[in-house]
Amino acid sequence: MSRPARTPLACALGLALAAPAALAADATGPAWALCRAPEALGPMRPSPMPAVDAATRARTPLRIDAGRLDVSGEKETVFRDRVELERADQWVGTEELRYQHDAGTWSSPGPLRYEDARLRMAAASAEGKEDDDRTTLRDVRYQLADASAGNGTATTATREGTRSTLVDATFSTCPPGHRQWAFEASTIEIDDESKSGVAQGATLRIGDVPVLWLPWVRFPTTDERRSGVLAPTIGYNDVNGADVQVPYYLNLAPNYDATLTPRWLSRRGLMLGAEFRYLGDRSRGELAGTWLPDDDVAGRDRGILRWQHTTALSADWYAAADVQDVSDTGYLRDFGSDFGRNTQTLLPSSALLAGRGEGWSTALSVERWQAANPAVLPGSEPYSRLPRLRARWAPVLGDGRIEPRIDVEAVRFAHDALAGGRRFDVTPRLRLPFGGASWFATPTFAWRHTAWSLDADPTAPGRDRRPQRDVPITSLDAGMVFERDAGGGRWLQTLEPRLFYLRVPYREQDALPLFDTQPLSFGWPGLFRENRFSGADRQADANQLTLAVTSRLLSSADGRERLSASLGRIEYFDPPRVRLPGEDLGDPGGSAFVGEIDWRISDAWSVSTAQQWNPGRRGTDLSAVRTQYRFSERALLNASYRYRKDLLEQADLSFAAPLTAEWRAVGRWAWSLREQRTLEALAGLEWRSCCMAVRVLARDYIRDVGGDRNLGVYLEIELNGIGRFGRDSERLLSDGILGHSP
Repeated sequence: MSRPARTPLACALGLALAAPAALAADATGPAWALCRAPEALGPMRPSPMPAVDAATRARTPLRIDAGRLDVSGEKETVFRDRVELERADQWVGTEELRYQHDAGTWSSPGPLRYEDARLRMAAASAEGKEDDDRTTLRDVRYQLADASAGNGTATTATREGTRSTLVDATFSTCPPGHRQWAFEASTIEIDDESKSGVAQGATLRIGDVPVLWLPWVRFPTTDERRSGVLAPTIGYNDVNGADVQVPYYLNLAPNYDATLTPRWLSRRGLMLGAEFRYLGDRSRGELAGTWLPDDDVAGRDRGILRWQHTTALSADWYAAADVQDVSDTGYLRDFGSDFGRNTQTLLPSSALLAGRGEGWSTALSVERWQAANPAVLPGSEPYSRLPRLRARWAPVLGDGRIEPRIDVEAVRFAHDALAGGRRFDVTPRLRLPFGGASWFATPTFAWRHTAWSLDADPTAPGRDRRPQRDVPITSLDAGMVFERDAGGGRWLQTLEPRLFYLRVPYREQDALPLFDTQPLSFGWPGLFRENRFSGADRQADANQLTLAVTSRLLSSADGRERLSASLGRIEYFDPPRVRLPGEDLGDPGGSAFVGEIDWRISDAWSVSTAQQWNPGRRGTDLSAVRTQYRFSERALLNASYRYRKDLLEQADLSFAAPLTAEWRAVGRWAWSLREQRTLEALAGLEWRSCCMAVRVLARDYIRDVGGDRNLGVYLEIELNGIGRFGRDSERLLSDGILGHSP
């Protein structure tokens, strides 16, 4: 008598496949508190079982329980009164089940209930035929076991062999009776063998409004990748007008795929985008690009190409490439959608072969930069490094008490408009770290040798084409750590004085070339550097002593740092003399005082500040203050102020504030006090329920360094368990609002 009972189980399993579970695989777990109590299907079986695979189900014997068994009929067997069929994690319950022996058919007048680890289902009635392996259920309601993952209905559900068909089917992650969105289809056909389904007459409704209709659409029934249309992106801005992107994903092979993205810009035309990704045993990479033929505004073809690649050659060696090329300097300004990318001035490209092991590392690379903004004057791009070789040897000797190291760099510089050359730089050094639990002292001795071989330069016919520079570098870094209990034992306070003496003799360097050297930004790390320049073209002279102190306040209960305050300054015994053209060396007696405070007032509120006060000018060189207050996981307020003498003075305010349980407002305002203008203004509203979210954002920002502005409006609709339609606002908000979370 077990034969007729298998068919309802098979039918229910087919319906589980027919339900759009693949669409719900990425559900983010809606908050049911934002919806009224769901009228969903609750647990049905007395004791739920964990999920098992198909093979385990096949091996598990079928158990049938019924209050009464009627075998009086010659051609029919009837189970009545709390009929339960159970196999592994599958369970079927009904009040009556009839089996016709000669016809090989069975029927249940219902109601019929089904549950497994993945699905719960209820049907008004069911019938089936053994020979055809066919089962039909009527007036079906189903729900995935995780109520937030989806539920729906169907007028009829038929399972025949490996194929399932649903008629007048619906699916949504909203609770039944409170449909804020739903997919509806006249028919859905599922094929187990192809692991795919086809929906005909499919409609997406938001509320009662149909927003998308597809006469025919194919979708996967498993988590396997499959070709198809991805969620479109829709936006608008002053420069490009309406902006619509409809990506199409191509699942070419298990280890490589592609995405084609037609992008319609109402003021410019049709742009074509493509992305190809590949993955090997040791390699992975991505090739992406766009092409806009005959831009209606610029009157020329425009596009960008980028190739990123990484290969692991062995446990110690790898190769990497990041190659970019853009059609014109205005491309990123006009089409760069990422925050800040529209003001990017240079586009770097590089290829690298690198290795490292115990006590050594080396890298051979080529690097170039392309102007990516009209503000970059022709010929002002950085020198290309074709190639650049770097190596470091740092063995550990004497149980770490002796630390020798040699750094080597060899570079060939090239430029389209300027004379290039070659540079060799080597620095052997010896560190001797001493110390204990509460103190340290590390003397360092180094010698830096740098040699150039310069190309002929018509603008400087008499210069030395093979200059050299040799300079010794000596330093002593020492400090102590004092601790004491504070606040009656609730706190641990530290006092950490530190001194750093640096001696580098002066060498005349005004006649040396400048290939890649720039002054480094001065701050707390700058108090303890051996060189205030990047690159090897300049080595700063020094006879100076840094005096600094840091104090921390830590919780005795959990060790968390609540307060940190630091103050330091460099005292010059001899004023620095090496400088770059036009560089101001500042106060000959010493650097600015550098102060930093990081105060975590509570778990929700933090304040940090950095200040640089120049006693020679009796004024502030740099000031920065930032505070953040978190009202809850999704609510915060940021405020900051930045000042750098003769360069900028800006204020920045951003927030994410829930208005109700469903509504949240977000915004950012960045204002230049120096120029008296808005740098960026961002405002938006988000409505979120248990099963969907709608975001509307407006952004007014400076689109290039020339000060031209742009206004963009973005709409995003997120259907939990399905995906997002419209502009991906999360990255925009994460970049603009510090600490933002969805």
